[in-house]
Amino acid sequence: MTRSRPSFVATRLVFYHAPVAYLPFSDIDHIQLAMPSGGEPIARGFYVEVLGMVEIPKPRELAKRGGCWFASGDVQIHLGVEDEFRPARKAHPALRCHNYEALRNRLKRAGVEAVEADDIPGVRRCHVCDPFGNRIELVAD
Repeated sequence: MTRSRPSFVATRLVFYHAPVAYLPFSDIDHIQLAMPSGGEPIARGFYVEVLGMVEIPKPRELAKRGGCWFASGDVQIHLGVEDEFRPARKAHPALRCHNYEALRNRLKRAGVEAVEADDIPGVRRCHVCDPFGNRIELVAD
C-alpha cells in the first residue's frame, strides 16, 4: 500500500488569518545549538562574557549529558554536546538586540567578526559565529 503525503498548500494562509485561539504555537521556548564535548568553558566565555547572557542551570538528569543553557530575558539558547559535532553554518537563530551598536562594539573588542548584511531593506543586522562555528544572526530592534 502506498501512502500519499498530506498536502500543506495554503496551510500558512489559513493559520495566518485564524484567530489566536486556533494557532498551534504561542512562542519559541528555546533554540538548541550543538557543540563538541568539553566545550562548556568556551561556551560560557562567549555567551556570558561576550553576548551578555546569563547561564541557567540544566535539570540534573540533562546536566549529565554535558552542554549548557543561557538566557537573556525570555530568549534561551541551549548548547548540547554532539558526538560527531558539525557547526550549523547555514541554519541559525536570529536574535533581536535592544542595543545593537553596543553589542557590535563588545563583539569587536572581543575579536569576534560581525559581517553586516544589507540585503533586507530597512533591517539592520549582522552574522557572527560562536567559538564552535555556529552561525548567529543579530538584528537591531
